[in-house]
Amino acid sequence: MKKAYFFIDDVIWCLRDLARNKPASLFDVPFFKALKEAHDRYGVKTQLNLFYRTDYAYGYDEFTLAEVPDTYKKEWEEASDWLKLSFHAKQEFPDYPHVNASYEDVKRVFEDTHREVVRFAGEKTFAYGLVPHWLPVSKAGVKALRDCGVKLMNATHGGDTKEFDGDANSLPYGHAFRLLQNRQPETKVFTRTGRDVAIARSICAYNHIPEDHPAASGTDFSLYYDEETDMYFKNFTETVLNLTPYDKIESDIAPLLGNEYIGIADHEEYFFEDYCAYQSDYAEKIYKMGEILKENGYEFFFIEEMIK
Repeated sequence: MKKAYFFIDDVIWCLRDLARNKPASLFDVPFFKALKEAHDRYGVKTQLNLFYRTDYAYGYDEFTLAEVPDTYKKEWEEASDWLKLSFHAKQEFPDYPHVNASYEDVKRVFEDTHREVVRFAGEKTFAYGLVPHWLPVSKAGVKALRDCGVKLMNATHGGDTKEFDGDANSLPYGHAFRLLQNRQPETKVFTRTGRDVAIARSICAYNHIPEDHPAASGTDFSLYYDEETDMYFKNFTETVLNLTPYDKIESDIAPLLGNEYIGIADHEEYFFEDYCAYQSDYAEKIYKMGEILKENGYEFFFIEEMIK
């Protein structure tokens, strides 16, 4: 059976809606309603990767996972075979939050997220296959995640990994600062392959897969095993919905349809009308992706199932 994995990063605003609007059902929240529609129509299973709190970049109205009520716990648990929640980062900014992070900091923010998810949605709803925010994680951070029960995580990949030459202009968005602050020996730079050319030159850390290893490809179930940390790494993603116009989704996915594994990503914020890059066809993109993959014989699964 061919498998597909769908995950949405940067998730927090839909949970704020749930907590503040107090609907009768979890699936009365428009975001969750769309995901259920995708599941009911096409069997789409979705992993939501959570921020612990909203970011001050959008205003000082702070919201945290601690405010999510446990009122909907039964619904979360009943839906856990197709809808799961997981760790992503404490908040959206800064970029690369875990690249040089200490063991203690990564462990604390993971445990904060896990504790709240278990409280309001149940342990069976928590996913242990991780997509860290911006991907790179320090060696100490990888060890912390492993000690928290994580066995598999997303990773960067690239063949031209190099030491940073000190040229701050070679990295966008002030990322040289992120590389240098508390810099760890494993923190380097590489050329990222993908559609977002603005961040083609990127930072990598311990969870980086050599380009010649099968796990660097998103085409099959190959994993990169790191003996030092007892962690598996994999490139989870082949296409990103928020970077793909609706009328290009079919042509974007078509070259992948021979693969035994396809990874599809998205980002939550594009669903919301008050976001600067709002996409009115956000839900329709998910439906289209689900339709294409179902018609071509793909079964959705959660990435952690690869090592169970």
